Amino acid sequence: MWRAAARHLVDRAISSRAAHTSAGSKKIVGVFYKAGEYADKNPNFVGCVEGALGIRSWLESQGHHYIVTDDKEGPNCELEKHIEDMHVLITTPFHPAYVTAERIKRAKNLELLLTAGIGSDHIDLPAAAAAGLTVAEVTGSNTVSVAEDELLRILILLRNFLPGYQQVVQGEWNVAGIAHRAYDLEGKTVGTVGAGRIGRLLLQRLKPFNCNLLYHDRLQIDPQLEKEIGAKFEEDLDAMLPKCDVIVINTPLTEKTKGMFNKERIAKMKKGVIVVNNARGAIMDTQAVAEACSSGHIAGYGGDVWFPQPAPKDHPWRYMPNHAMTPHISGTTIDAQLRYAEGVKDMLDRYFKGEDFPVQNYIVKEGQLASQYQ
Repeated sequence: MWRAAARHLVDRAISSRAAHTSAGSKKIVGVFYKAGEYADKNPNFVGCVEGALGIRSWLESQGHHYIVTDDKEGPNCELEKHIEDMHVLITTPFHPAYVTAERIKRAKNLELLLTAGIGSDHIDLPAAAAAGLTVAEVTGSNTVSVAEDELLRILILLRNFLPGYQQVVQGEWNVAGIAHRAYDLEGKTVGTVGAGRIGRLLLQRLKPFNCNLLYHDRLQIDPQLEKEIGAKFEEDLDAMLPKCDVIVINTPLTEKTKGMFNKERIAKMKKGVIVVNNARGAIMDTQAVAEACSSGHIAGYGGDVWFPQPAPKDHPWRYMPNHAMTPHISGTTIDAQLRYAEGVKDMLDRYFKGEDFPVQNYIVKEGQLASQYQ
């Protein structure tokens, strides 16, 4: 009975929202990071406030109202001024505007939530589904960018690159200080937790390094592709972890994966393991990671995702030994920006025309969450 009532409410919300989706002027709000002095250094730098995804002229020529800001936190922020009457909200994982159930409740005209990039966990997806909103992202837009970055971080950590670079900057020369913990990638066992688009690309890029490749996922890769890559499926995550010299996190953030790498699970990893996480910071127990790096159980931790984002100045990962952390940059290369800007434009065009999006882009459609978030 409860399920039927809930389904009725969702259907009503969808019908109400759908009734608003028609030709006419729409208010579209985009939340991006600010480029400042870097805005004019590259004409293809479209993923920032100043670049506005390169769609301002196109939107305004059709009579739509386009607001772009980086101010997204607190009751008096710029985003809050537009919550009640915006029709579309465009956000990014790199400067996430947290779309809470409370914000959704107040957004009376909101119909569409678009993520410029991949990963919509900054949105309360069950609340969006219950409200009849459509949530979509530009699936595949930055998979190459993130996979390349993961390979970079593996090599940086294994070869102990950063201390060597710091020696040069500081005018020092101490080969032993680097070499005592520098290793080859060849022959190491690398396991990816998650083998979706990014995980598969990483495995393909690792093959020429002659690694022993393992992967854990809820679904097994197509046997032919698995054979071509040379990767072995590990159904039991906890059985895979102690086999790995390098572990890469490639799973989406869901209620099931939030905090999944806690103190107990990290303890199952091989002592001296390298961990790379470009997925989501909240998949890891923040303090457990910091403690494992300090003890040496994790020999090096690298990634570009934190929780929350932007990371506060006192975030413990900033001060861990042997880390290779950056701001959230892996998926926002210029090439990726052009891809996800084009994807957003395509979906907006379809939205204005009342057409469906590419099926793989949907995260929430007609009250249903995509399978990876269920």
